[in-house]
Amino acid sequence: MTADTERDTAPPVIQRDDALASISAMAERHNNWGRWGSDDVLGTLNFIDAAKRIQAAGLVRTGEAFSLSQPFDTNGPQKGWRRRTNPVHTMTDTGVDAERGNQGFPHGFGGADDVISMPLQCSTQWDGLGHIFDRGKAWNGRAAGDVVTSEGDLVTGIETAAAQIVTRGVLLDVGRALAAETGRNDGELPDGFAITTEHLERTIERQGPSSAVGRGDIVVIRTGQYSRARREGWGDYAGGSAPGLSFSTAPWLHISEIAGIATDTWGFEVRPNEFDAAFQPLHQIAIPNLGLFLGEMWDPDALAERCAADGRYDFLLSAPPLPITSAVGSPVNPIALR
Repeated sequence: MTADTERDTAPPVIQRDDALASISAMAERHNNWGRWGSDDVLGTLNFIDAAKRIQAAGLVRTGEAFSLSQPFDTNGPQKGWRRRTNPVHTMTDTGVDAERGNQGFPHGFGGADDVISMPLQCSTQWDGLGHIFDRGKAWNGRAAGDVVTSEGDLVTGIETAAAQIVTRGVLLDVGRALAAETGRNDGELPDGFAITTEHLERTIERQGPSSAVGRGDIVVIRTGQYSRARREGWGDYAGGSAPGLSFSTAPWLHISEIAGIATDTWGFEVRPNEFDAAFQPLHQIAIPNLGLFLGEMWDPDALAERCAADGRYDFLLSAPPLPITSAVGSPVNPIALR
């Protein structure tokens, strides 16, 4: 075992009463700056290559397609935190206008048009590499102010990923796999449950070989919180307590060489966070230091039912962001093909 491997696999340094020290140590030990050159704008999406896409295409056997997106509508989860609101959908032309002939078209031609106004991260979405900074630094060690200005992300805008995210997807249904440990038979982790590396590995073992995670994969984590929100109402889904990944999973996220990871929760990591006076510390490692793409508020429920039925948990995943120039995130309708 090399010195680098020993360093990467050693237990992570976590000082629960000193978030900054823990974040600093984790960032130093698990960092991809310069790995793909000083000009890189893709981060871990570099792990997706042509061979990976060919492998992923071979996973399509039945032709079944599953949308992993939550709805985009005014009844969504947002409560106004940091000016995040639910989508506002407005019709600019309707069938009523066409029926009454007041649209100005000849020969009875009519139509409908609409417009939507929404934050780019109000529902199912990707966090881009310009979304989170670590102590003033953006992905690849750039100064945050040189990357994102009032004009947007001038370096790693989400449009740079528009043709990249087609690869092998792997569902880790942690909610179902850990039912015995959590004492719940509904396949839903309780709010505040911190998913550790051991939990992820146990889920992979229990689901079987198709759950093995490798370079260039995108991992979709089902905690069951979205299932609960659909049944009981949104409550504090947007920003409140939630199951999610522990800060201690940062080494796994690094060593596994995955291209991205998505969850069915608002914030990807466990909430409340595991440190005193901390806010989303795992984001602070994953995005600016690892260059890892994070998906949030995905809906894996229907896919999870199908995977549980036949024991096959990998699939072709197509989840490109909208090429919104200089955006730091994007809505997405991820499609899993089996």
